[in-house]
Amino acid sequence: MPAYHSIFLQEDANARVIGNISLSPLRTRTRGPAYALPALAADVDPLNIDPDSESYDALDEVLSLFRANTFFRNFEIKGPADRLLIYGILFVSDCLTKIKPNMSPKDAEKVLLHTALDTNFAIPGDASFPLNQAFEPPGDKTNAELLRQYLSQVRQELAIRLLQRVYANGSVTPSKWWLSFTKRKFMGKSL
Repeated sequence: MPAYHSIFLQEDANARVIGNISLSPLRTRTRGPAYALPALAADVDPLNIDPDSESYDALDEVLSLFRANTFFRNFEIKGPADRLLIYGILFVSDCLTKIKPNMSPKDAEKVLLHTALDTNFAIPGDASFPLNQAFEPPGDKTNAELLRQYLSQVRQELAIRLLQRVYANGSVTPSKWWLSFTKRKFMGKSL
């Protein structure tokens, strides 16, 4: 059975690409270079968004495909949107390793937002980036800085959305179901 690929592969022709990562539009309130999608309607559950919705973005896809795709050691990359999916899955995996079973939502929020806001993270082309063989580095310093800003925006938004899922329904302890994936590594890698 093959891994699940991004549904945004068809939109790759219209999306801006740096290196070979798609800078897809995001539904976000976090500042950054991403084109902003419309906010969710009041009657839509942010934990269960229809992929056909105009507000469904690549980060919703990362969180919905995370658990299924972590079971695959190999992933055939079909385009720039898949690379964004891979980066998001690696970041979510890293975040889950930082949440401990007895952490309160406030403590987990501090840890994850500190991780997301860290500006010293590796991007493709850096020696410490885990999947340099599958990612191209940005062409110049301007594109490298734009990619860093975009990935920082992705990291912040993913951390916020992950917390909503791990501490769903006002829970004061993290979901054991989500934490069961802390030992899994997507493609044998971590950020």
